[in-house]
Amino acid sequence: MFYLQVANLGKAFRAPSGAAREILCEASFSAARGETIALTGVSGAGKSTLLHLLAGLEGADRGQICAGEFAVTDAGAKALADWRSREVGLVFQAHHLLPDLSASENVALPLLIQRAPPRVAQRLAVEALTEVGLPTQPEQRVGQLSGGEQQRVALARALVTKPSFLLADEPTGQLDTATGAEIVELLLSYAHKHNALLVLATHNEKWSWRCARRLELSSGRLREVN
Repeated sequence: MFYLQVANLGKAFRAPSGAAREILCEASFSAARGETIALTGVSGAGKSTLLHLLAGLEGADRGQICAGEFAVTDAGAKALADWRSREVGLVFQAHHLLPDLSASENVALPLLIQRAPPRVAQRLAVEALTEVGLPTQPEQRVGQLSGGEQQRVALARALVTKPSFLLADEPTGQLDTATGAEIVELLLSYAHKHNALLVLATHNEKWSWRCARRLELSSGRLREVN
């Protein structure tokens, strides 16, 4: 049974000249929980745009996105925010952490937003940091951590709510090869362990082949690659 269903998705942006540029044209695909999907394509092909649409961070011009029983493209802002807080884990190339907070405080934020008791949120944050390989630095300010450590904190923050839908947008783009490989393996491991759907946007061919499926965006068209 499919968890995610995307049908005839379209999105265009208007250039300064006034001409419309089609980023997505009739994009369609379906995916089940537990699947790992690599989203590939050249820079500017629309990978980030597609991930933003899947997460409900941007609105589509046409088409439908459904995740489980939730109609992403039909929902209002509050319903989308509530759904993301429960179901979606987002990992970006830039970590978007709060530098004045500790690692555990950054990771605990999504739980506190869900009104979890502070002690529970802190305990679960430390557990998430341990799961991504940072068991000894939960109270260290993230501004004092290396780039790879900061991305692990960002990953722990995305995973701490145990999302069923994980979207990662070039999460290894600013990391060295060894650290990037570790981040990808953590994403894949989470998807398999928790039966979560992972969509990983990447330029890296090696990472893309670690996923069970590959989708390529080119000239606004989405196609499955074997």
